Amino acid sequence: MVASAEVRVARCGGSRINFIEPIITLDSRFLLCASGDAVHVYSTSTEERVHVLQGHVDLVTGLRLNSSNHLQVYSCSLDGTVKLWDFTDGILIKTYIVGHKIFSLYVSKFHEGTVFIILPMESSANTEAFQLVALHLPKTTGPEVEARDILSVLRDVSPIPKATSFGRGGEFVASASGLQLSVYFFRKQKTYRFSLKANDKKGARNRFTCVASHPNDDCIATGHEDGKIRLWRNFSQKKEYTYSTEHWHHSAVNALHFTPEGTELLSGGVESVLVLWRYGAGSKKDFVPRLGSAIEHISVSPDGSLYCTSHKDNKIVVMKSSRDISAIIQGLVKGETIRTDLLIDPRTKALVCNGKPGHLQFFSLRHDKQLYNLDIVQQEYIHEAGLHQCEVTKAAIDAQGSWLATVEERQENPEELDIILKLWAYDESTQSFHLNTSISMAHEGQISAMCFSGDAEATMLVTTGRDGHFKAWLLADHPDAQGEGASWSCDYVGSYHRREPTRCCFSADGSLLAVGFGEVVTVWSPSTWELLVTFSQPPGDIRDLCFGRLSCSKYLLGTTTKNLLCCWNLLTCSLEWSSTVDVILLQPDPLSENMAAFSRASGSTDLFVFKPSEPRPLFSQKAVCSGTVRRAVFAPREEVLEGCDESTQWLSCSRLYFLTEHMELMTFSTKSEEDQIIASSKQLVIDDSVAVTPFYLLLGKHRKSQRETQDSVSSHTAARIQLPQGSPAIRELLHTPAHVLPSASFLCNMFVNSLLISKSGVR
Repeated sequence: MVASAEVRVARCGGSRINFIEPIITLDSRFLLCASGDAVHVYSTSTEERVHVLQGHVDLVTGLRLNSSNHLQVYSCSLDGTVKLWDFTDGILIKTYIVGHKIFSLYVSKFHEGTVFIILPMESSANTEAFQLVALHLPKTTGPEVEARDILSVLRDVSPIPKATSFGRGGEFVASASGLQLSVYFFRKQKTYRFSLKANDKKGARNRFTCVASHPNDDCIATGHEDGKIRLWRNFSQKKEYTYSTEHWHHSAVNALHFTPEGTELLSGGVESVLVLWRYGAGSKKDFVPRLGSAIEHISVSPDGSLYCTSHKDNKIVVMKSSRDISAIIQGLVKGETIRTDLLIDPRTKALVCNGKPGHLQFFSLRHDKQLYNLDIVQQEYIHEAGLHQCEVTKAAIDAQGSWLATVEERQENPEELDIILKLWAYDESTQSFHLNTSISMAHEGQISAMCFSGDAEATMLVTTGRDGHFKAWLLADHPDAQGEGASWSCDYVGSYHRREPTRCCFSADGSLLAVGFGEVVTVWSPSTWELLVTFSQPPGDIRDLCFGRLSCSKYLLGTTTKNLLCCWNLLTCSLEWSSTVDVILLQPDPLSENMAAFSRASGSTDLFVFKPSEPRPLFSQKAVCSGTVRRAVFAPREEVLEGCDESTQWLSCSRLYFLTEHMELMTFSTKSEEDQIIASSKQLVIDDSVAVTPFYLLLGKHRKSQRETQDSVSSHTAARIQLPQGSPAIRELLHTPAHVLPSASFLCNMFVNSLLISKSGVR
C-alpha cells in the first residue's frame, strides 16, 4: 500500500523552543516562542501554555510583534508564508504567501505595512547565499493573499536571525556575515561595509557571531568568536568609523541585546552567565550567574520589566529587571545524542529518555512540558572538554510503572570500564522514583540490552552483556517484598555456545524470553530456564527482536545486519515469512497488532507499518526524514481517534514518535486531526475568563433582565425599547475582540437600528 495523503510527518511536542529568540508582549503578560512548525504562547507568571498557534507546515523561523497592533504577531516559516496572528485568542488572521523559504523576519515602526525577511538568493550560483528584502503586505480581504512585492535591501547576509538588527527604530539595518559588517541607511539608500581580519596579532578570532543595535544612539554592538564585544560608532562614514572593545566571555559571544531605553547591553555565552554592561560607563557590569546552561538568545520586554534568556538545554528563563527569576519554561532536553531508548511511563504517559548529563527526563508530550528530572548518576557534572564522566546508557520501565532500571557507564581508558546497574522503585508519596538497589559490574563487559517481563505477579529484569552471558534479576523474596528491605539479586545466568548476546525481549505475558546470540535466536522459559527452541536465518547477526501482540502473539520477529526481516511462528517453530529489507528499527504498538519498521534508503529513512500475520504493509511512506532514525516509540492516545480509514487505522489507538539523527522529535499527523485543530482555533468563545468590563456588565445586565421578563412581555401593551433576541449587532459586539472590531462610526447605524421597534409590533 502506498502512502496516504491523509498522513503527514509533523514536528510535535518536544521541538526546540530555543531555536530563535522568544518575544515578550507589550504588557509583559505573555511570552511567545517558536516550537517546530507551531508558535507557543506562555504566561510569564504561571509558566503555563495558553495557546498553540498552528498553521505552518514547516519549521517556524521568525517571530515579531506587529508594530501597529500590540495584540498581533507575525510569524514566518520555511513553508514560504508569513502569517499574522491574534495571540490573545489564538486566531490566525491572515496568511501572506511569499513562495520562497523564509529564514528570518523583522519589523520596523518606521516601515508600516512592510516586513523584512531573509530569502535565498536564487540568481546566485552559491546555494548558501542569502539576502535581506523588504516585503510589502497587501491590504486585501480574505484569509490568504499572495505577497510578491519584494525589494532587495542587503545581499550576502547571514540567515541566522541574531546576525541582523535594526537601529534607531528602523533608520538603518546592520547585518554581519563571516568577517564583514554591513550597514544600510534607508534615507540615504546607501550601504557601508566594514571588514575584520580573521586573526589579529594576538591570535583573536574575529568572526562575527551576533549583532545588536542601540535603540536611540548610532551605536552597533557585535559579538565575536573570541568572546569580545565591539561597539561601533561613526559608521555613517566609511573612513571615519571607530569601535571600542569589551571583553569578559572566555568563548564565543552567543547573544547580545540592548534594553529598550538603551541603558544596558545584555550578553551571554557558554558560561551560563547573563552579563549586563552599563552603556556609556566604561567596563562596569553586573552578572546573573548559574543559569544552568549556555545562553543562546536574549530578549527584553518592550517596557524593560522582564529579561528572557534561551539556553542550550532547550530552556527559557524569564527574570525581572531586579534579577529575580519569575518563570522557567523547560522543553525536551536534547544533547548531541540520546543513548537510551525512548520509553513511555505507564503512569504519567510521559516520554522518558536522556536529559541533562547524568539524568533521565520525564516529558509530557501532551502538554509539551517537562514533568521532572531524575538524577541517576548523582554526581556533579563538570563542564570540561575531554573529561570522562558517567553517562546513562540504558533505561527500562516495567509495564506497571513501578520499577525503573538504569545503566550508567564511565570509561577512562579502553581497559577500564565502570558499569553500575541501578533499580529504582516508584514512591507514591513523592510521585517519583527512589534508588532501591545498586549493582556494580553487573556484567564483565558492556550491557548491550535489557528489558522487564510483562508478568505483573513476578517482575523480572533480564540484561545481556558483552561478556557472553544474559542474567535474570528478581526482587528478593521477603515477607515485606514491598518494603524498604526488598532488594534485587541475580536469579539466573545463561549463555549459548560462548556466543555474545546482543538483544533480548519478553513476550506480552512474560511466559517467553527471546535472546539473540549472533545469528541465532534462542527462546527460553523464564519459569524453568529451559531452552525451548532456536531459530537461525543466516547470514547476518540479529539486530532487533520483537514478539507479536494480541492476536499475533504467536509470532516472533527479528531483523539482521544483512538486510533481512524474518517472522517465525512459535506454534510450528518454523519460518512464517521473510523479506529482504534493511530494517534499522523495529517498534511494536503495545495496544494493537501493528509493527512499525524503519528502513534505510539512499540518504533518508522509509517507514512501513504491517501486522506479523501478513507481510503486506498497511501503510508505507518514503523518506519520512533525511538521514537515519535513531529511536522510536508508540505512545497511547488519551482518546481513540475516530473516523479513521484503512490507511490511518494504525494511528487510532497510539501515536508513533521518532527521533532523527538531527535530534528532532517527529510524529505522524492525520488530516482530520489538523482540520479539527484549525476549526477549533477559529472559534471565538466568550467564557468566564473574559475580563468583566463596564460595557460587558451593562449589556450583560440588560440581557439578563430581558430573559427574566421574556415570559411576561406578551401581557404588556405599552411599547418599550428592548434589544431584539439574537441581534447581530449585539452578538458582534460581545463575541468579537475589541481590537479587531470595525470603527465605532461603522457600527453606530447598525447598533441604533437594532434598538428600534418595527411598526408592526406596536398597536
